[in-house]
Amino acid sequence: MTTEAAGGLGPAEFAGLVAVVTGGASGIGAAIAARLVAGGALVAVLDLDPSGVPASMLGLTCDVADDTSVQAAVAAVVGELGSLDLVVNNAGVGAAGTVADNADEEWRRVFEINVFGMVRVARAALPHLRRSSSPAIVNTASVAATAGLPQRALYSASKGAVLALTRAMAADHVAEGIRVNCVHPGTADTPWVQRLLDAAADPAAERTALENRQPHGRLVAADEVADAVAYLLSPRSRSTTGTSIAVDGGMQDLRLRPRT
Repeated sequence: MTTEAAGGLGPAEFAGLVAVVTGGASGIGAAIAARLVAGGALVAVLDLDPSGVPASMLGLTCDVADDTSVQAAVAAVVGELGSLDLVVNNAGVGAAGTVADNADEEWRRVFEINVFGMVRVARAALPHLRRSSSPAIVNTASVAATAGLPQRALYSASKGAVLALTRAMAADHVAEGIRVNCVHPGTADTPWVQRLLDAAADPAAERTALENRQPHGRLVAADEVADAVAYLLSPRSRSTTGTSIAVDGGMQDLRLRPRT
């Protein structure tokens, strides 16, 4: 065994651990799943369409808005892979508009996925996590949970709920040794963001505007979010719980002068 592997800092960081990543078939979720596999984890991807999930992972169809679907998927993971140690609640949907622009039905739909979906997955996973020696949950929130963004009332409300939920879950389960944290990505270079750009009147100008909104001057890479998630899941962060990591290029906390 190498020194790195023995210290949990090398390729074997997640060896012997089983992870679930919801919404892991594309974008940030796919990057997280790949990072965990690279660290030695056995990874199950739960997604509405897992057809593109690599052969190195277990792909399962799951609708986080349906408790029966979630319960069945989590049971299948444990049945196939033998246990469950790590949960990444990443599945989510976007929403645009002011508080007046979306009907009640859309508010319910977004919360069903972005918030209640995390509740369902965590609830199904908890009995298995309690049997793990290294249990951890990471929820994907957003810079929209901590910064006021225009035209994002519904989305921001759902991600703010994720932040509050993360802290409450951490408090509830710290005595059991189950750590719960979250990440706050800024605007990331993902298929979802690309679809938003494609729908804009001037996609190039819209992309430039999004890049300039982030102090480091570019979109966040999915791999950068994946590395933050990996740290929070890792046994080496065993004293980290109830916290969040912003991966936003400084968008939340930096106040720079406008570029000239």
